[in-house]
Amino acid sequence: MPPPGVCLNIIEARYKKDGFGKFTKPHKFFGQDYEQLKQYCLTRGVSFTDETFLPDRRSIGQEIQPLSLFQEIVRFPAFVLDGVSRFDFGQGKLGNCWFLASIGALTFQKSIFAEVVPLEQRFDENYCGIFHFRFWRFGQWEDVVIDDKLPTINGRLIFVHSKDQNEFWPALLEKAYAKVCGSYSDMIAGTLSEAMMDFTGGVHINIELSRPSPSLWGLICRAGKSNTLMGCGTPPRETSGNEILPNGLVAGHAYTVTGVKEVKICTGNRKKNQIILKINNKNKNMKSPLWQTVSPEDREMCLSVADDGEFWITFEDFCKFYTDIDICGLSPDFLNESDSSQWKTSVYDGRWVAGTTAGGCLNYRDSFWTNPQCRFKICGGYSEKDGDKNIMVSLMQKPEKRNRHLVQNLHIGFFIFEYKTQRGKFTEEFFKSQAPVAQTKTYLNAREVMEFFMLKHGEYLIVPSTFNPNETASFILTIHAKSETNC
Repeated sequence: MPPPGVCLNIIEARYKKDGFGKFTKPHKFFGQDYEQLKQYCLTRGVSFTDETFLPDRRSIGQEIQPLSLFQEIVRFPAFVLDGVSRFDFGQGKLGNCWFLASIGALTFQKSIFAEVVPLEQRFDENYCGIFHFRFWRFGQWEDVVIDDKLPTINGRLIFVHSKDQNEFWPALLEKAYAKVCGSYSDMIAGTLSEAMMDFTGGVHINIELSRPSPSLWGLICRAGKSNTLMGCGTPPRETSGNEILPNGLVAGHAYTVTGVKEVKICTGNRKKNQIILKINNKNKNMKSPLWQTVSPEDREMCLSVADDGEFWITFEDFCKFYTDIDICGLSPDFLNESDSSQWKTSVYDGRWVAGTTAGGCLNYRDSFWTNPQCRFKICGGYSEKDGDKNIMVSLMQKPEKRNRHLVQNLHIGFFIFEYKTQRGKFTEEFFKSQAPVAQTKTYLNAREVMEFFMLKHGEYLIVPSTFNPNETASFILTIHAKSETNC
């Protein structure tokens, strides 16, 4: 770790088609090599048992009541039957709708899905009870090995289950993610962004819908045409159960956005374009009589998929009944209002250490300067048009503990200053005399904070920090910049 106050050049990396990080050559989670373990079991004629995630109470977790564990379920299992679809599975006795909604979004991106869920896996050829899945975890891809022993009660899966009882990719994927989180119980409650990032290692934005900007619809449309995952959430529940709101939605629930379209609406002699979104809701819904106002061509196209709990909603109602939308893609290209703009990504992997490089926020000006300092340069022009922002900054903190429910996120944020040419480090005097030109709106105790900015050409200094001084944690600072910028 460099000494306090030293300006660090961020590692420069152009965005590649496979997104942030690389699907190829992932890190072996817990050092387990899938191919070697499989060959070992086949050579000796034994079934694989995962010693790092044993089929017992520890893997289930203490938050879930005692159950009958791990027994044979069906005689003729299959990994995938008739392709992969968002309609394949349903939620079990686990409060992980955030994870399942993200899987629903993942099924739309077949190339990404095939990297997260290797599809060559089978039950009927060289089978020895071993599977593997890939997740992006805090800067690197992890290849996660599991066995085929799934939690059951009375011969039925307890958690996520397929509509066809012989299909097992959803349950095995859930088990692999439970292993990464520490246990099944550690998957209770979460955010769409967490799973989406772990499926892509890409670019995530979260947009509150209470005051939608005029450019939001354009952004959603571009995201719908790109390699992105999209989901949304309803307001928090007021009760401890699955409270059903008057509009039929579940409070505090995560939903997959499965389609976006602009249709022609005819009311009397007036015609207008209407923005609608398709939402995946496991509850059946009656078709609205408002469909009679939609042009026959658009109506036929929108309703061509069999009713399986999905419904269309106008953009106005979407912003009214949902609190936010999450969009996550392999690259930032969906942010562009024109196809000509390209983005570059720069990543800095750092750490705050109590007593040396953990100076706290600007409230603590005597120690703020000791935080890590990162420099970048914008070389091209800029536009002050609304929405034409040229910098996106993400700060993500890494957990210190394996079990997800034991992780206590610190309040994190960052400040951006204009860089002043000088020799040596930026000391206390600089930050006492200079005001930041940009910053996070607030410090959040979240896994990730991100902000969009429009900055003029010039050199800048980013200072990531925790809110309070002397708090130790590791972090990843990522800068997404349009092609006319250099980092």
